[in-house]
Amino acid sequence: MQKIPSSEITPEHIYLNRRQFMKTAGVAASAALLAACGVKTSPETPTSDASGSAAEPMEEGAEVAGQEMTDELGDAANSFEEITNYNNYYEFTFDKEGVAPLAEDYPTSPWEVEVGGLVNNPTTFTMEDILSQFDQEERIYRLRCVEGWSMVIPWEGFALSKLLDVVEPTSAAQFVQFQTVLDPENMPGQNSGWYSWPYIEGLRLDEAMNDLTLLATGLYGKQLLPQNGAPIRLVVPWKYGFKSAKSIVRIDLVDAMPENFWKIANPREYGFYANVNPEVPHPRWSQASERRIGELGRRPTLMFNGYEEEVAYLYEGMNLRANF
Repeated sequence: MQKIPSSEITPEHIYLNRRQFMKTAGVAASAALLAACGVKTSPETPTSDASGSAAEPMEEGAEVAGQEMTDELGDAANSFEEITNYNNYYEFTFDKEGVAPLAEDYPTSPWEVEVGGLVNNPTTFTMEDILSQFDQEERIYRLRCVEGWSMVIPWEGFALSKLLDVVEPTSAAQFVQFQTVLDPENMPGQNSGWYSWPYIEGLRLDEAMNDLTLLATGLYGKQLLPQNGAPIRLVVPWKYGFKSAKSIVRIDLVDAMPENFWKIANPREYGFYANVNPEVPHPRWSQASERRIGELGRRPTLMFNGYEEEVAYLYEGMNLRANF
């Protein structure tokens, strides 16, 4: 049976309303954009924008969309509450349920993303530029954490390839390196001596240009909250979640494979590629199954997190066990 693109399976009234939300956000971007919002927000509870004024609450039916919305495999999206209150973000804390309270007041406006390296048109984008220059679309993706849990998340964003087309990688560019914000004063986890900050991640250029690779600016039709990587993050759905760098401030096109954060921290356990692969266990646990947040029991892990048809060609001839 042919898979239905996730952008086509959202109920029409919800999808169109979310599209309108992102267009409105783009128009209003020059006025206090992407501020840190409150956590544990119910659909009826207004959040605040950067000016302190009440933002529009999530429209009626949007939260229930966690039951109505499904990915292309028919799996229901996780709720807004689950997605925004169970987070891995070591810059704040190791405690998944403690991230949201610590990140609640993190400032995400103003924000710039500097794009350079081996490109013909190095550019510094403000978030206002990003929201006005790149049409935002909805992508319902599965997120699979290397720790063995997963979610289904309705992101808002745009293909990374569209931004790379603007800066024009040179023929020497082979990889894309992402650097996240370094702010130990406001991110207590960055004061830990266990890790080498800032968080660095990378993709091969052909992986970055794949249409599935997303720069996300929102979820559930709302601007990203700090605990989810506001104001802009990477989403690479066929790889383990740690590849999807949060709160990006710099993107560089480079000619050598970047030394990514977790490979530096523990090269025996974390490789560069980090493709979801049920046949290659983590040294301390199996990857053959996963726990979907909100469900009892476990489910089988899918090769490339279920996106094999779209991305397997990228790794033809590679030893996926050696290049883990």
